[in-house]
Amino acid sequence: MRIAMLAPIAWRTPPRHYGPWESVVSLLTEGLVQRGVDVTLFATRDSQTKGRLVGVCPRGYEEDKSIVPKVWECLHISEAFERGDEFDIIHNHFDYQPLTYIGMTSTPVLTTIHGFSSPEILPVYKKYNQRAYYVSISEADRSPELSYIATIHHGIDLGQFTFRPESQNYLLFFGRIHNDKGAKEAIAISHKAGMKLIMAGIIQDEGYFHTHVEPHLDGDRVIYVGSAGPEKRNELLGGAYALVHPINFDEPFGLSVVEAMACGTPVVAFNRGSMPEVIAHGRTGFLVASIEEAANALGQIRELNRAECREWVEKRFCIDRMVEDYIRVYENILSERKREDHRPWGYYRILADESNHKVKRIVVYPGQRLSLQRHRHRAEHWYIVQGQAVVTRNDEEIGLTSGQAVDLFQGTWHRVMNTGDVNLVFIEVQTGDYFGEDDIERLEDDYGRVQ
Repeated sequence: MRIAMLAPIAWRTPPRHYGPWESVVSLLTEGLVQRGVDVTLFATRDSQTKGRLVGVCPRGYEEDKSIVPKVWECLHISEAFERGDEFDIIHNHFDYQPLTYIGMTSTPVLTTIHGFSSPEILPVYKKYNQRAYYVSISEADRSPELSYIATIHHGIDLGQFTFRPESQNYLLFFGRIHNDKGAKEAIAISHKAGMKLIMAGIIQDEGYFHTHVEPHLDGDRVIYVGSAGPEKRNELLGGAYALVHPINFDEPFGLSVVEAMACGTPVVAFNRGSMPEVIAHGRTGFLVASIEEAANALGQIRELNRAECREWVEKRFCIDRMVEDYIRVYENILSERKREDHRPWGYYRILADESNHKVKRIVVYPGQRLSLQRHRHRAEHWYIVQGQAVVTRNDEEIGLTSGQAVDLFQGTWHRVMNTGDVNLVFIEVQTGDYFGEDDIERLEDDYGRVQ
């Protein structure tokens, strides 16, 4: 199984501090690679992965403001889709824009919809609804106008979050400084509860920050610590008495909520979007409807078992579960599509199919080889376009490279092996009176196809 994983390029994959979509892409990619899945990650050039990395954009455009987002997004997406035929599935995490490139390849495209930024983007998803596959990240974030192959909740790396059975006496707001995330409401909750509040996250709305947050920062009761990387995040989440999450929108998932519970920290959240799927009310936190209810719920936090918060995440939101769910989706897609042009050794494209000849462009992956076979009704001419090959022709072995060719006469036993470290590409010209796939007699095969 060969997967093209298309990440966003706002931030590096994995992100240094902020970048929730990039974080999920990284965890999924590395989890798949660990299970032996062949993954090519399309991300920024400074990204890190144990799979293959293809990068066009040098750095995330949120980290380097000299990078023009739309220009590099187009270059990034087109790179993946121009190479689309190399893969069994293209897994898109880049929102709706890559769907408009879907006509460039016959490879099925799976899109994880990480949320709808506005109703205005829905027409793109609707246009490709029957041509692409969609995964939602929560039941709450499903659109009734779209078809979905699955709902898969995000998983997190539990190794990055230390369980702490005891907390310190502060509340934590962890998220974008933006009205959607309820930074202003978090301050109001802390004032009403009479508790210290630490705020961490990128400032996404400068005006909102200066108006609703900055006037309350006193270095004592309300403290803003900026964006927190992995170590600081673990420290802040684990030490908090509770995470306050008074969102003002229907949040599709909420990674910080799961991450807090992984540390044993309960969550008090406004009951919107996916929160009922993520939080076990009365066990791992409380779902509330107002600032007053939130402040009152904080008085009950000590009644909750911090170990149960951790267990809740271990059972439902770990990487292994997420990776296994996606593998099942991949297998379902491949079973449904049953692509004749993709084989274990590579893939091909038919360039011409006439009554007296047929032409294919054939790609063989490094280290792979076709079966030792012969044909009763056709002869073949192979012309090497890229890479290195060893061609078996009856009892002889012939080394070929780009620009060289070999003729295989009717009835000749033959096979080709890619002996290089890049894809072998060659043009196969068939001549004869029949070109069906059943005109293949196999003597040896690495994939158990000898009958």
